[in-house]
Formats: sequence, C-alpha cells, structure tokens
Amino acid sequence: MFVANRMTKNPLTVTPDTKVDEAATLMKKHHFRRLPVVDEGKLVGFLNDKDIMRVSPSPATTLSKYEINSLLSKMCIKDIMQKEVISVSVDATIEEAALLMCNNKIGGLPVVSSVGSVVGVITETDIFKTFVDVMGLADGKTRITLEVDDKVGVVKDIAGVFTECGLNIDSLVTCKTTAGKYEIVVRGDIPSIDDIKAKLELKGYPVIHAVKIG
Repeated sequence: MFVANRMTKNPLTVTPDTKVDEAATLMKKHHFRRLPVVDEGKLVGFLNDKDIMRVSPSPATTLSKYEINSLLSKMCIKDIMQKEVISVSVDATIEEAALLMCNNKIGGLPVVSSVGSVVGVITETDIFKTFVDVMGLADGKTRITLEVDDKVGVVKDIAGVFTECGLNIDSLVTCKTTAGKYEIVVRGDIPSIDDIKAKLELKGYPVIHAVKIG
C-alpha cells in the first residue's frame, strides 16, 4: 500500500509571502490543519495551525479585534513557517510515512514528486484509515488471535486449517511480543469460532482471543 493511494492529492498551498491572516482563513474555510509552503513550484516550508496559534494574541490580550487583524495581515508565512520540512516521496509505502511521523512526533507530511514538487499531504488520520481498512474493521469480520513460536511454516499451517474448513482469510497480521513469540491476528467470515479454534489448537497453535466485530 502506497502513500500515493492514501494522501490528499493536489493540496492547497501558500507561498512564503502569503499573509498569516489569509492562510488562517484558508485553513478554517477548508478545515485543514496543515498547508505546504511552495516557492516557484518547490517545497520550502510547512505550516500548521499551531504555528498560527503561536503568533496569535492570547484571549487575555488588550488588543482590539481590529488591531489583532491588522497585526496578522502584516505578518508573512515565511516568518512563522517550519523551514526544516520532513517530507515523504509519493512512491513511498504507507509504512514509511507512518514511521517518519512516529519517529519525528508529527501529525502530517507533505508528499513530493521526484522533481520536488508538492503533490499531496498525508496525515495521521490517513494512517488510521489505512489501519482500519487493512484490519477489515468496518466489515464486521471475526478476529482470532493466536500465539505462536518464531519458526518456518507457521503461516502455511494456519492457512491450511482455514483451507480445510473452506474459509477465506481476509487479513493476517503478525506482531512480535516481548516474550520472543509472535501474535498472529486473523480476520475473516468464520461461522463457528469454536470449530476453527479446536482445529488450530490441534495443530499446536493456541487461540488466545476471539471476537466477532460488528
């Protein structure tokens, strides 16, 4: 799964000389929290709602509304934008984008083409939606979690049990645990949890949790 398929394409952008009040109005109108900043087609900065809040007067200010608007209308994006921008390639995988956001503790990334032009924005919400889709959470499937050892042939054995029962696997995810074992989460249309659980445990794969979602 790739960033190109999950990002917001052709995002609205601003220039370094755009006034702060214009950018704030644009973000509010379109319900955006982030805007790429471009100059001559190239990414030069990134602006988010926290940057604007940082330069906006507090509610306790003695300035009038007119004075506040006048202040923001004179300030340019280049004065408040993030200049050292972390971006992701349009050809990157969704996992790469998620890792970048996690490691850098940021909620969104501008997406750039091979020539450096901005082609999209991907956010934590897009990552969450991808997770929901990958796990089949919206489809009302049955979720079975197994605890297995790290050895060759585990996935083949589990898939074989499902095949014997005439069942399809809609998604399968593995996660390493602190004990050196793995949890395998399988989702699918499973009429009888007890039946598949018994067959898996006969193969030596204990089911530690099972639930039908939706």
